Amino acid sequence: MEDEAAEDGPVLRVSGTHFPVWTLGPGKRLCVWVQGCGLGCPGCMSRHTWDPHGGLARTVPSLLALWRAALAAGADGLTVSGGEPLDQPAAVAALLAGAARIASASGREADLLLYTGYEDGEAEADEARTAAVRHADCLVTGRFRTAEPTALVWRGSANQRMRPRTELGRARYGPHLHRTDTGSRLQVHMVEGEGDVRLYGVPRRGELRALERRLRDLGMGLDGPSWRP
Repeated sequence: MEDEAAEDGPVLRVSGTHFPVWTLGPGKRLCVWVQGCGLGCPGCMSRHTWDPHGGLARTVPSLLALWRAALAAGADGLTVSGGEPLDQPAAVAALLAGAARIASASGREADLLLYTGYEDGEAEADEARTAAVRHADCLVTGRFRTAEPTALVWRGSANQRMRPRTELGRARYGPHLHRTDTGSRLQVHMVEGEGDVRLYGVPRRGELRALERRLRDLGMGLDGPSWRP
């Protein structure tokens, strides 16, 4: 898909989208991965999302059309990850504000979850970032740190905080603040016609290496996995 015209609305540069995703928040979710990250956490599994000039420019209205379709198909929520969403705060603010309006009009209790590598104080100290997260029901905040593994669901390292911010967010995420998960935390998606394998989720420590070993045992290999420099 080619970049979309800016005159059709605010533009967000994205790495990709997918529905349904089951591994980045409660229930069945539409996920939008923002392209570009100025934080570059060592050990990140999504190095392909770092380049701010990569990915595709998508208008916010086109992404909201995906959200409407996902809601009609029974989506429980929208997850915005990256990359770093708060490196494009104005477009993310427009996306979440529009998603909140659409969810309210649909009558579905669909929540909005946003992942950011910024710490709480860093996000709150910046006016544009504060505006970007205004409509999020829940935030996951903090740099990914390979030296601090965690079994907590939907978090990559123990320092990261899950912060419900609304009544819906507290209802949805409150029961999971201290919940752990020792099983696989990845969803595998084969892209037809492209030969690509995409992994959605927050892997537990060692899960990606174990996947590579299993593939080698089967006589298969990965060409340029996104977690390798």
